[in-house]
Amino acid sequence: MKKSGILMVIGSALLLGLFIYPLWNIQLEAPQYPDPLGMNIYISGIQGEEEFDIQNIDGINHYIGMKKIPKPAEMWEFNVFPLVIGGMAGLGVLLGILGFFKVIGPNWFLGWLILMTVLGILGMMDFNNWLTDYGTDLDPKAIMKLTDSEGNPLSYKPPLFGSQKILNFTAHSYPKAGAYLMFAGMLLTLVAWWVGKKSPKGKS
Repeated sequence: MKKSGILMVIGSALLLGLFIYPLWNIQLEAPQYPDPLGMNIYISGIQGEEEFDIQNIDGINHYIGMKKIPKPAEMWEFNVFPLVIGGMAGLGVLLGILGFFKVIGPNWFLGWLILMTVLGILGMMDFNNWLTDYGTDLDPKAIMKLTDSEGNPLSYKPPLFGSQKILNFTAHSYPKAGAYLMFAGMLLTLVAWWVGKKSPKGKS
């Protein structure tokens, strides 16, 4: 279990990268903006890629009735997510240490991975719900009121993943370094479970 325990510790510790690097990135590209406007989404808040990107995005959104980019105090997720990630990282490191000293078996690593996967899916669903609300809950007093061919208000929801045309903008939504570190950490915990299961009586 020593090798698998070490892998579990390393994999869990990689989650701490989310406290440093952004989880996701959304960019708005248009002819009038040679350099795309972008915002990096961290587990504790949203920051512009450049100094005035958030201000410019809020200015554009104002005309079509979209809400301003939320500040950390305005979304419970930015208070809860750091606690969840920190807790899961700490729990994973503890399990890895216990596995290293053969106090527990590798199935505990698999249990951690399943829990982390469920939490990750719930987090992505919550993120998608926020994008939907952000792009569809428009101010009826907005300066510009654009509708589709049937007279329904247009949706300005950015894609959860990929690129999408929104008016004269193209929105790009992709994971950033924090997400890749999280995925790498989860993969390592899967390897840790596999190594532990394949070792003779869990002794490697």
